Amino acid sequence: MDAWLHEAWTTVVSEFSDLSDASQLTRLLLRLGVALTLGGLIGVERERRGHPAGLRTHMLVALGAALFTFVPLEAGFERSDVSRVLQGLVSGIGFLGAGAIIKLSATRQVQGLTTAASIWTTAAIGVAAGLGRETTAVVTTLVALAILAVLRPIERRIGSDDARDGQRNDRGGAREEE
Repeated sequence: MDAWLHEAWTTVVSEFSDLSDASQLTRLLLRLGVALTLGGLIGVERERRGHPAGLRTHMLVALGAALFTFVPLEAGFERSDVSRVLQGLVSGIGFLGAGAIIKLSATRQVQGLTTAASIWTTAAIGVAAGLGRETTAVVTTLVALAILAVLRPIERRIGSDDARDGQRNDRGGAREEE
């Protein structure tokens, strides 16, 4: 029985040996933490606006994207294999974003394009964090937040159809998805 327990314990230890030193654990915590924080910032902006894809969704998208890039790199995958992982990730996030888009056929309006774009951007930010490109991830987050928050009043003034997802306001211009 002791031999069996020893073998079982050795197997458990080997299964948890993917982070064998402090630097690997620190790298993992830093990259995932950056992804969670930055995804959370975008999620808070969306949550404040009352969109269904808010804080938790954006944090999970960023976390998943970071993990999907971190693990293959740490496992020693070839660059071409990591590229295939990224291709699958982009396709999967596109599918998730498509789920956020709603076409109201009676009014011929499309809603959710900005939400879908924010999910897609959040995934890219997570990928950057997962690849160890934290500064790129931070700068991209700041640009995304500026687009989502700062450009909103400008769009209202000019009545832009682009980020307002085809909705009309009382003046005949487009209205932000809210």
